[in-house]
Order: sequence, then C-alpha cells, then structure tokens
Amino acid sequence: MDEILRVPRLFMEELSRPFLQREEQARLITIALMTKEHLVMIGEPGTAKSALVRRAAELLNAKFFLYLLTKYTEPAELFGPIDVVALKNGVYKRITENRLLDAHVVFLDEIFNANSSILNTLLSIINERVVYDQTQIQVPLWSLFAATNRVPDETELEALYDRLLIREFVRPLDETLWTSMLKKGLELEYATPKAERKFSLDEFRQIYEMLPKVNVDGVIPKIPKILIAVHEKEIGISDRRKGKLLKIIAANALIEGRSYATEDDLMILKNIFAKDMDDYEKINTILTELIQTTEKYMREFEEIQRNLKVIDEQLSSSTDTRLSVMLPDLLKSLKTARERIEIMRQGVSNENVLKKSDEIIQFIDTLLARVAKTMGLTL
Repeated sequence: MDEILRVPRLFMEELSRPFLQREEQARLITIALMTKEHLVMIGEPGTAKSALVRRAAELLNAKFFLYLLTKYTEPAELFGPIDVVALKNGVYKRITENRLLDAHVVFLDEIFNANSSILNTLLSIINERVVYDQTQIQVPLWSLFAATNRVPDETELEALYDRLLIREFVRPLDETLWTSMLKKGLELEYATPKAERKFSLDEFRQIYEMLPKVNVDGVIPKIPKILIAVHEKEIGISDRRKGKLLKIIAANALIEGRSYATEDDLMILKNIFAKDMDDYEKINTILTELIQTTEKYMREFEEIQRNLKVIDEQLSSSTDTRLSVMLPDLLKSLKTARERIEIMRQGVSNENVLKKSDEIIQFIDTLLARVAKTMGLTL
C-alpha cells in the first residue's frame, strides 16, 4: 500500500523529467490517469502536448493511439475499416487493431475539427467506454487526451467539451528558458531519456480504487462557497462536472502523498470550472481569496514575523522612559498576534504550516515573557 501511494508522485516526476516547465501539464495528465478521466489541452501548437501524452503511455506500457483530426477525417480512420471477409459471411465488424477502439491511452489533436459522425461516436466512447456500431462494443479506453488551439463556441460541440473534465490552458515557455530549450531540443533529438522506473495500468487501477478512501471531509464545507462565488461571475458549471469534483481533489491529495485533502487541493478546481482563459483567471482569483493555501499562510506568517522583529528591536533599543510608555501597547499587540496564529492553525494539517506557526508562537511567548517581566506582571 505504501508503495502504491508513492506511484502518483513518482509517475508525475518521471513524466515531466525530459521537458522544461511542463510540471503542471504532467500533474494534470497524471490526475486524469488516476481518475480515468479525460483532459483537453488548449493552446498553440508546439507546446509538448502530444509528446507528454505519448511518454505517459510509454511509461505505462499502454496501447497508444494518436491522430490529427480534420473535417475530412473518416470514421474508419479512427475506428477501423469494415472487415470485408467477415461481411461476406454475414458478420458485421470492424478491424480495430492499432486503432482508437484498441487503445488504452488516446491523443486526438484538433479534436473539435471532427465531423458530426465522429463526434457522436466519441461521446459514447468517452462517457460509457462503448461504441454503438450495429452492436454494442466495449472499448478498453482508460483516458482520452485532446488538444485544440481554440475553445469551441458551437452549440453542437458543448456536450463533448463538457465531457473532457480536466482543462489545461497551455502556454509557450517563458523567454528566460529559451536558451535551455535550445539545448534540451538538441538533446531530445538524439537521445530521449530512458525512464528510471516503469509503471503499469494495474498500479493506476489500484490508485483509482483508493480514491474513495481519501478523507475529503475537511474541504467539503468550502466547496459550496466556491461554487456560489463562481456562479456570481456568471460562469456555468454542469452537474456532471460538480459530481466529479471530489474524485479530482482526492487524486491531487494522493499526488502530494496524503490520504486526506486540504484546502491546497482545492486550487485544482480552476482546471475543472474554467471554460476559457478569462474564466481561468477569474476562478484563480476567487480561489486565492477564499482558500487558505500553504503559500497564503506563509505570506501571512512572514508579515507577522516582520512585525514581531520590530517589537523585538523596540524592546532592545528603547530608553527606559520611552519603553515604559510603549509596554501596554506592545503587550496588546503580542496577545493579538498570538490569537491570530491560533485561529489560523485551526483545521490546518499541512506540516510546514504547523511547524512555522509553532516557531512564531514560541517567539511571541518569548517576547510576552520579556514584556511581562519588565512590567512586573505574571502571564
């Protein structure tokens, strides 16, 4: 069990290792595989979308299918041609070997260019893992990954877009990494790094079955508040997507090596709620305001620490006359700071946050003791 719990993080790190600044994409691909969900990557070409998914399939030793879709793509190109020999014998079936219906991991580039026939078939494959082609055919699809350089606004594409639960808005590399990118490109051209560890779909099946056991009780009360705030921004979220939130949150917790969810895990909701980049920015702002993430805790702690250092300097450098006047206010400020830290600690499970808060409380108690001694008080 301990070994399985380490798999998501190890997989994510191994997946992103050959690439520059693609850790977030690797995380979302890993979460899609952990939850057996589907992911769409939105962004301009040449941002390692297909390369990351191909590597994921290789790491899993999973059957992989990749195809670039156009409005002229025929269903047989994806799902296989009709078996003419079988048809002569009165049996209707497709030759699906090495086609989409035979794959565990699928990557469809420019997915929204497909015609209505293909789109309708994809809906049942994504949602039910079946194809209705004369008879009902079960397919082994684990996760489907798609890429597009645009967010669809056509009504007929809404159903498919909504079923791609996880959305990643991919950006080109930051200009500070261009030099490193040139070197990395040459390196990958001649020698793709070998995986330090191979994984399997069986391991991810075990992870998938563990998701309901992740304790998400601590974050559930926060989700309705987030949904209300998102709704107020006139961002629509289907019931289908809402019903899958806890599974995604649980997966993010497992990547962090935890069997319980914290508010940090709620930040991934921006990749579930956002329809386009504008939504993404709005939702990111909402989450930052409503969620006490580890980063947010640490920023507040740093501000409190700066104020405490000022008090420490005042206690050390002020003259006796001036200090006696300041002491009541310093005492009040220190007690307020301590109460603030205690409130912030409530419901927190992050070890780094708790450790930092313990250090600050210890510092406050030291300062309180100094003030009380100078004032002749007993705390």
